Amino acid sequence: MTYVIAQPCVDVLDRSCIDECPVDCIYEGDRMLYIHPDECVDCGACEPVCPVEAIYYEDDLPTEFGAYLADNEEFFTQPLPGRKEPLDSPGGASKVGVVGVDTPLVAGLPPQAAQ
Repeated sequence: MTYVIAQPCVDVLDRSCIDECPVDCIYEGDRMLYIHPDECVDCGACEPVCPVEAIYYEDDLPTEFGAYLADNEEFFTQPLPGRKEPLDSPGGASKVGVVGVDTPLVAGLPPQAAQ
């Protein structure tokens, strides 16, 4: 089980969750943040600090955001546009910095209005 970041994060990128994460498992794409499913220790520290309520425990993910469970995993397991290799498990977001690309699901969304 893991935590998942869903659509309300798109174009917000608040980063409060990154500051709270004790294991550095929240990575920054171009338009959204992603939680690495294998690096997350399910502590839940990220969830209450999200200003747009975009972070959900996997079992509590609302149906309308169901696609984001696989999408968060795809961010790490599939080569993304401009990358020849998947990100895999680099062992911490701070080592990688801003990844700068998103999954096709997120990249294909229209710009999101400010909350």
